Amino acid sequence: MKLVSWNVNGLRACVRKGFMDYFHKINADIFCVQEIKLQSGQITLDLENYHQYWNYAVRKGYSGTAVFTKQKPLSVHYGLGENNSQDEGRIITLEFERFYLVNVYTPNSQRDLARLDVRMAWEDAFFNHIKALDEIKPVILCGDFNVAHQEIDLKNFKTNRGNSGFTVEERSKMSNLLASGFIDSLRYFYPDTEGLYTWWSYMKTVRERNIGWRIDYFIVSERLAERLKDSQIHAGVMGSDHCPIALEINIPASC
Repeated sequence: MKLVSWNVNGLRACVRKGFMDYFHKINADIFCVQEIKLQSGQITLDLENYHQYWNYAVRKGYSGTAVFTKQKPLSVHYGLGENNSQDEGRIITLEFERFYLVNVYTPNSQRDLARLDVRMAWEDAFFNHIKALDEIKPVILCGDFNVAHQEIDLKNFKTNRGNSGFTVEERSKMSNLLASGFIDSLRYFYPDTEGLYTWWSYMKTVRERNIGWRIDYFIVSERLAERLKDSQIHAGVMGSDHCPIALEINIPASC
């Protein structure tokens, strides 16, 4: 299977910048997007042979997630835990026969860390949700986690220490998740490779000079390790301030 995740930073804008060209070229079995920034009826995508699942934010032009999958899931859940709704549309969980797929757009703590408490509460609820799923069957997580986990995951780690996305609190939550039985798929294949980033500021020449952060991930249950084939960053694909990431894994969606 090939899975793709992309924070599109406004799906309508990304479509105008070539989203569909990439979508058809990559031909993913499952394609997840975050930060769609739209409501129901504001876009129609002609995705032949794909089932579409949308989680819109209540606030217009904000947040939101979607999943496009060739294989129809057994069930679809929106929100965390028992809650099947969520105002910011940040998470979709799809159940397949062999695994769960979770598409997530983690809240940003904001530049002044004004939402760090909100972020920490989210992290705890998210962790409990994922662990409950993992007790039933393996989990594949993807999306924008809004954290650079290690110093290798951003260009200027010294000057960003303590800033939103690189606080001790946020990094610790990612460490706890991985320590509880999950694998950062990119570091599984490329543990020491520098310059692997997925987000760049819109400031002039920043992307060209690759002054970026890796905040988008494919994370999988440890028992899927032997099924992993590759984890990739498609840094050359434009259309958003993030680039797409891809996972190749030897696991069918159905028996």
